[in-house]
Amino acid sequence: MKTDMRDIRNIAKGIDEPVTEFILRRFEELKAEGQPPRTLFAACPNSFSVIKAALRAAKRNNAPIKFAATLNQVDGDGGYTGLTQKDFVRLIKMESEAINYEGVPIIAIDHGGPWLKDLQSKEQWDLEKAMSAIKKSFEDAVEAGYDLIHVDPTVDIFLGEGEVIDISVVAERTIELIKHVESFRKSRKLPRISYEVGTEEVHGGLANDEVFDSFLQLLKDGLNKNNLSDVWPCFIVGKVGTDLHTTEFDVDVASKLTAKVRPYGSYIKGHYSDDVTNPEDYPLCGMGAANVGPEFTISEYKALIELERIEKKLYNENRLALLSDIQSKLWQAVLDSNRWQKWLQPEERGKDFCQIPSERQQWIIMTCCRYIWQNPDVLVSRQLLYDNLSRNGYDAQEIVLSRIERDMDKYFTKFNLVNINNYL
Repeated sequence: MKTDMRDIRNIAKGIDEPVTEFILRRFEELKAEGQPPRTLFAACPNSFSVIKAALRAAKRNNAPIKFAATLNQVDGDGGYTGLTQKDFVRLIKMESEAINYEGVPIIAIDHGGPWLKDLQSKEQWDLEKAMSAIKKSFEDAVEAGYDLIHVDPTVDIFLGEGEVIDISVVAERTIELIKHVESFRKSRKLPRISYEVGTEEVHGGLANDEVFDSFLQLLKDGLNKNNLSDVWPCFIVGKVGTDLHTTEFDVDVASKLTAKVRPYGSYIKGHYSDDVTNPEDYPLCGMGAANVGPEFTISEYKALIELERIEKKLYNENRLALLSDIQSKLWQAVLDSNRWQKWLQPEERGKDFCQIPSERQQWIIMTCCRYIWQNPDVLVSRQLLYDNLSRNGYDAQEIVLSRIERDMDKYFTKFNLVNINNYL
């Protein structure tokens, strides 16, 4: 008899296995039985629309979905989504119930480490203050019911230009953070969680074989020394060819890294998998999971611009009294936020926005909309857009969600996840 997916968490808890690792183990068992290899799909929840669309897509594809939330997105201060960790877990539960999604939503922190929350970097927090804040964020996540934490202390804003953080420091801080989480979790008698470590960024120091191998050994030795031999990350982030501006997944590198980490019991995790040109190669290379984020912000933006074209047509036909001006509101909110400057190329820094090539302007606005979806002016404009279309028989929210879902579907398909719930 097929297991009710709503019981998967209880089954995993009953055998003292984190739910993420339970699912990964089942993937391996099914592969051994002759089924195709699989890669877990993780969506970055950068808006309410993306969260809803991800759950709807997961339901339709009959598969689990992983949410990888940065501390910029979801944290004790609400992040740019306005959600705390408890709010986030509650929202996913409510949205799952609203559509009767019976699969497993895996909830995770993405890039949890000092100075990876923009506020800490902007205000130049010292190490002690930054680490304390990250530990508190981790505590709140575990208490809220998160399943996985990506521990990523690979940035140090006080290093000089061109300096790379020493890999022993990365390992030391990784161990410190994992030790803190495990101590907190056990004191609250909470279920086991999974861990992800490392980063795809060059500044993380995991960009070459020697450093990568050294990090794994330092991490293993350090965890054993701290009586955490039963705690080992299921995911290690690998630099597999994709980043913010490249989309070609490197099969050879991914296969080599997978061969390195599988003896440890880990999988390579891909980040910046947005718009990757060869997603079907991820499972073939043994990739455990892949994150996709900015792509869905762009999907949401394009859907709103599509709606605005319909709105303007209706206005010209005298079927509306007032335009939402949504595109203009989005651009202005992004520019006013100043967060777009984070994504400038070296040759663009110091220039006025209007001096940047138009194609780059468009990309910057689209990808940075994730920061301002909850901006009051944007919310008002968006509601007017939806109301205008609703009066004329259009379901605006459905159009937006469908556009995002369409772009998510390819990952469920290419990662061989369709109907996997029937076998978990």
